[in-house]
Amino acid sequence: MLVNAKEMLDKAKAGNYAVGQFNINNLEWTKAVLLTAEEEKAPVILGVSEGAGKYMTGFDTVAAMVKAMDKSLGITVPVALHLDHGTYDGAKKCIEAGFTSIMFDGSSLPIEENIAKTKELVALAHKNGMSIEAEVGAIGGEEDGVIGMGECADPQECKKVADLGIDFLAAGIGNIHGVYPDNWKGLQFDVLAEIQKLTGTMPLVLHGGTGIPDDQIKKAIELGVSKINVNTECQLVFAAATREYIEAGKDKQGKGFDPRKLLLPGTEAIKAKVKEKIELFGSNGKA
Repeated sequence: MLVNAKEMLDKAKAGNYAVGQFNINNLEWTKAVLLTAEEEKAPVILGVSEGAGKYMTGFDTVAAMVKAMDKSLGITVPVALHLDHGTYDGAKKCIEAGFTSIMFDGSSLPIEENIAKTKELVALAHKNGMSIEAEVGAIGGEEDGVIGMGECADPQECKKVADLGIDFLAAGIGNIHGVYPDNWKGLQFDVLAEIQKLTGTMPLVLHGGTGIPDDQIKKAIELGVSKINVNTECQLVFAAATREYIEAGKDKQGKGFDPRKLLLPGTEAIKAKVKEKIELFGSNGKA
């Protein structure tokens, strides 16, 4: 059931749990996430970066695939199709393609430009019945060539952006994309608490969910995080399961080279990881 993400995240905020955003990269990824969310009776967000959208031949293709798959699989839980770390132009393309939610990442821009473009996209998204996420304070690491240093967001700037009418806010609190280094200092909960204090009932978003210790995930949820993004962890388990299948020579047994068999172990690994995260975030049974 395709919906925008506002209601599911408002419920998560009120219920003190978080909804998982799992990025999709192809048909197998999408199917794995949808089936697991249905099995767990959990609302879910399918994240699509601009790079992944391009890889899948464009946002129109992605939207058509997700809508058709949602129907053919008989999915009954709320599902949002969401642009992840979108540019201004990318956000507009996703609105035209029929996504149900967008993120505009203006965190690399001067705050006044971020505010101006966010305000424009808020009006456009809401006119089309879509939810919108904005960002303050760059997320560390690299995603689709966008490199952030991981600086913490200014709580006062967070309030300014939250007041624009966005539906949920991503704020940098020391989190990074990709694998966390050994010397990572952890999430800055004092900053998160101040942002929560100033933004009130606004659902907050934690990017870079891969590798954050469970206790820090749970504390972040207690402090107002209602959406947690996971991408790298699914890629890692998919790669590991596929490697194990090939190194065991299973691709040479019978028709083990058939892509439906070759990709199955990785797909099952994604399902297991998504189930693990949904239960950690507390969104199972919340659909």
